[in-house]
Amino acid sequence: MDICFSQNEARVVGCLLEKEVTTPDQYPLTLNALTTACNQKSNREPVLSLDEATVLDTVEELKSKRFIQEVTAGQGSRVAKYQHRFCNTEFSTFQFTKQEKAALCVMLLRGPQTPGEIRTRTNRLCDFADVKEAEAVLDGLAEHAKGPYVVKLPKETGKRDFRYMHLFSGEIDLEALAEQAAAPVAGGSSPTSQRVAKLEEEVEAMKLEIAELKDLLESLTS
Repeated sequence: MDICFSQNEARVVGCLLEKEVTTPDQYPLTLNALTTACNQKSNREPVLSLDEATVLDTVEELKSKRFIQEVTAGQGSRVAKYQHRFCNTEFSTFQFTKQEKAALCVMLLRGPQTPGEIRTRTNRLCDFADVKEAEAVLDGLAEHAKGPYVVKLPKETGKRDFRYMHLFSGEIDLEALAEQAAAPVAGGSSPTSQRVAKLEEEVEAMKLEIAELKDLLESLTS
């Protein structure tokens, strides 16, 4: 693909995709609302602290690339609002299913994800029956006839699941990642270190579940 979003561009597009579904009454977004969405502390990796001028510059770049459209709030209004033209509109090259769009949205906002993370973190955007269905959607995006749109990353040492990453921010050096993943870790072959790695993986899974429960509680009380 010829698309290579910067970190800020990926964040802005991801926010517009997300808010289109989760807060339709507020979409399209004003500059202030878009800036707030970009700087959210939940559902964002990394957490950013962008000012409105930076977000506006990013919006202008995306407008020039025809990924964002500016609209007015109503007849006679001078308040500018912004909506994406990234996918699933009459102006878009990309047409994705609801699940594909949700998975890409989460990766634009949070970077590489496992199928389990995609299934959990898209709960406000779409429904997945199970992790296998999420994995099938990700594999479909990786093998898409007009793609690929995502890539399956080499498995990290001590990790059980593969992660996937979108390709809208440029190609990914899989060979370098594979070499890094295969590099021996000091003491990594001992039974004790294996148990520690397993415990660390279980703790990370618990942290993920707790974070998602907090996000769900926040969405229910907001």
